[in-house]
Amino acid sequence: MPARSNRERTAVLALLCAALLAAAALSLRCGSQNIPLWELLSSLRRGDPGDPALRILLHVRIPRTLAGGLAGCALAMAGTLIQAVLNNAMASPNVIGVNAGAGFAALLAVSLAPWAARLIPLASFLGALGAALFIYALAAKAGLSRTTLILAGVAVSSMLTAGSNALTLLYPDMALGAASFMLGGFNGVTLAAVRSAGWYLAAGTALAAMLAADLDVLRLGEESAAGLGLHVGRTRFLAVLAAALLAGAAVSFSGLLGFVGLLVPHMARRLVGGDNRWLLPVSALLGGSFVLLCDVTARLLFAPFELPVGIVMSLLGGPFFLHLLRRKKGRVYD
Repeated sequence: MPARSNRERTAVLALLCAALLAAAALSLRCGSQNIPLWELLSSLRRGDPGDPALRILLHVRIPRTLAGGLAGCALAMAGTLIQAVLNNAMASPNVIGVNAGAGFAALLAVSLAPWAARLIPLASFLGALGAALFIYALAAKAGLSRTTLILAGVAVSSMLTAGSNALTLLYPDMALGAASFMLGGFNGVTLAAVRSAGWYLAAGTALAAMLAADLDVLRLGEESAAGLGLHVGRTRFLAVLAAALLAGAAVSFSGLLGFVGLLVPHMARRLVGGDNRWLLPVSALLGGSFVLLCDVTARLLFAPFELPVGIVMSLLGGPFFLHLLRRKKGRVYD
């Protein structure tokens, strides 16, 4: 049963903070070079620029750990927001095409302006926002059922992925990097890439926190929410905007990671229920821990060969998505 009282929910938050710190420590510790954590910390304290352990820590493991934690937090919160806006437990940034839109726009920016690396987060955000608004328009105007809406999102995602593949063929110089980007992962990520997306992550997180109480009112239904004085259209648009900021920023440095925004909100609801004021921070902490642990698994599973973390997440998320599709009375379609 989910936590009911604020005291229980606070305890859950504290435990998840500890879990995220433990996952981050494990991520700093694990890699192709077997260096104990205490040795890494000692090298950081000594500050010798010629120390190989310090170079590995500063240029490989800290950027990777920071990127993994932030991407997990952002994608999990984006999934929570999208599920609230669409009132659909099967929705997530990768399922309805938000990630694919961000990825297509990022690859387009790299293809047309390879000299402007700072444009990638902005392009990712615009691509994510365009895909999210398109799916929301379908939901609002076409009267689609929940499962049909998901299938429409899958179709949009497929078209955008096809566009990304076409770009890699038209611009062969970026094909190698694009392959890694499409699979999703943190190999080679830099602090500069994470820093350039930081403003988008901060803006999306702040906007999501401001909307948490309004999203709880929206759960009562459109008519009831409007009767209580909530501007339903504005609230939904701002929630889509926050989700696009978060997902677009994460995709800009992590690639097309799948199923984080689908799995994690369901796990969070089992811990604290559906109150978005608690659900959003719990989702963020769970998402960061989940992505870091998946990244460590991808590094160690076939060491020294490293799997892209997106493959591990797809192996976990695919069966869960099928379970959601079949959950209503054992039928695939509603």
